[in-house]
Amino acid sequence: MIQIKHLCLILILAVAFFASAENKKNNRPTSYNYLRGVEAVHNENKDEAIDYFIRDLQENPKNGYSFSWIAMLRNSEKDYGRALNAANMAIKLLPKKDVEFVTFAYSTRADVYLNLGDTVKAMSDFTTAIKVNPDDSDLYEKRAQIYFELERYDLADADYLKMVELNPGDIMGHMGLGRNANAQKRWDDAIKHFDHVTKLMSDYSSGYSFRAEAYIAKEKWVEATDDIIKALAIDWDSKALYLATTLKDPAFSMLVSKIKVQSAKQPHEATWPYILGIIYDQNNLLEKAIDCYKLAIDKDLSPIFYYRMSMCQYELDSYEEALNSINQALSLDSTVVSYNALKADIIYEMGDIQSAISEWDYVLTTQPDYEFGYYRRGWYKDISGDPEGALEDLSMSIVLDPDYTYSYMTRANIYMKQNKTELAVADYKKIIEIEDSPEKYECIPYAFLGLGEKEKAIAAIERIILKDTTDAGNYYDAACLYSRMKDKANALKYLEKSLELGFRRFAHIEQDDDMDFLRETNEFKELIMKYKSSWKSTTNEQNNATAKKEAVIIEVPFTKEDGICKVKCQINGLPLHFVFDTGASDVTISMVEATFMMKNGYLSKNDVIGSQKYIDANGNVSVGTVFIIKKVNFGGLELNNIRASVVRNQKAPLLLGQSVLARLGKIEIDNSKNVLKITQ
Repeated sequence: MIQIKHLCLILILAVAFFASAENKKNNRPTSYNYLRGVEAVHNENKDEAIDYFIRDLQENPKNGYSFSWIAMLRNSEKDYGRALNAANMAIKLLPKKDVEFVTFAYSTRADVYLNLGDTVKAMSDFTTAIKVNPDDSDLYEKRAQIYFELERYDLADADYLKMVELNPGDIMGHMGLGRNANAQKRWDDAIKHFDHVTKLMSDYSSGYSFRAEAYIAKEKWVEATDDIIKALAIDWDSKALYLATTLKDPAFSMLVSKIKVQSAKQPHEATWPYILGIIYDQNNLLEKAIDCYKLAIDKDLSPIFYYRMSMCQYELDSYEEALNSINQALSLDSTVVSYNALKADIIYEMGDIQSAISEWDYVLTTQPDYEFGYYRRGWYKDISGDPEGALEDLSMSIVLDPDYTYSYMTRANIYMKQNKTELAVADYKKIIEIEDSPEKYECIPYAFLGLGEKEKAIAAIERIILKDTTDAGNYYDAACLYSRMKDKANALKYLEKSLELGFRRFAHIEQDDDMDFLRETNEFKELIMKYKSSWKSTTNEQNNATAKKEAVIIEVPFTKEDGICKVKCQINGLPLHFVFDTGASDVTISMVEATFMMKNGYLSKNDVIGSQKYIDANGNVSVGTVFIIKKVNFGGLELNNIRASVVRNQKAPLLLGQSVLARLGKIEIDNSKNVLKITQ
């Protein structure tokens, strides 16, 4: 669908209907419960609103207006059955002359039908609503969206043209016409429509991102990359980001250069190195992605940056580094369970299955409907020797996601080990039913093999390899398949190919029961030793280099005042005393110090990167100002570009928070010597 930046449209309709004077004028209800219900809708108190409307219907059972609101509220809560019943009653009871509410009721019922997957009835209701109220632009937009999804572009265009006729300045009509033109590969027409959108609303990012799609199709790389940059600069436009990750040279290099220019223009902004990291990441340039994420972290201490970096390090088999990064993410935000999920996989690859299972225990306790989590924990349980626990988890995964074939495959393998052939065969057949075309092939080779259809299994794995001949995982899967067939030559051939392409999940290889046939052979042991030794050598070199850097211990004196640690710092050359506070996220200073620094040249207006209030003409700094400190000297350590913020209390202490501390390394407090020991 087109990206639409509306507020909750239906809720805002309450404003139009709320005033009792207007209700009287249109002969709308003025009962106490009804008006309180509308007020609650306006205040977005859904439960309270429903309660008032139900009370009103107890007193006024034929009030179609209350049924209208209940239908809308039930639909928003995904209570589609009761929403449909209420909408039917509203349409039956509302006075036909009240065009606005009749339109509202039909439109609401159409939305319910859409949520129920009944496009035909939804289309009928939108059409009826348009007949009742032919000047309502939103109705044409909703119907046009259905036409678009049905690929009836001529009918969708007619509705979008009607929107433009009703309101020439309505960008959504032009957006719809442009989007339809893109879908039909009428690139020049699309560009004309999006040109008009960007003129009507220059800060609407979708106008640029959709136009970029057309420019890419025409291979106009300069225009396309300019539009991507513009859309990303406005609001991190998701379509623009997707397009950015799909570009190939020459457009790829051009876009990278332009992002670097943006980063240079905004040296304190973390957005651009982060976006560049994502682009490198999606193009499998993982080392470059890591460098970008590190640069983003230097500018803004965000857990998502550490998370993305950890994923790259995990893919590069740098498990110690990946674990350190994900732990940093968790220390900044322990509420995101996807961080724990990644940590579980990292720990598993480091050989600690039980800790990985414990990590998944936490994830599933927090998010009990996470189907992939049950699959993953079930797989770990199977490897760790708990088949019954594995079966329980895998069955839960299948209940939550009946189309996830990996759960069927792992469960079938366990059933086969338990000689429950009938159950295993049912799962293998289910895999074949789900993966019914080569484009869907993932687990089907193993399913064919489980059913004894060896030739089909080989043909399927070859199709998977052909989809991406550079994917090391595909060759490892082939090695597993041939190992199951007890075909040593082919199993070793594909295993070596996977290792050549960079497959380094040695903890998995050593525990994967698919490798049982090969594991005790000399050829397997020699192959693993060869690549594992090479990998360990590289890893040790990296660790040794890191160890040399970490071998520096610096002691920074501190003083205590009322139990609070204070340390000396220089902020852009100005000596100050800061409270050492591991709980604070940023460096914070009071308005007094900030204003002094601004007036005496230790800060400039160019250092300000954001604020809720601004610096006045006299240089006074207000609460909410966020700025960059170019140099912080702490115990002889000099850090650059530190984020800091101004707090309200003029007498507030100066806090040295995580935006500095996280960069220093390991910090220990030695109370006997009154020093901070920093291991760098």
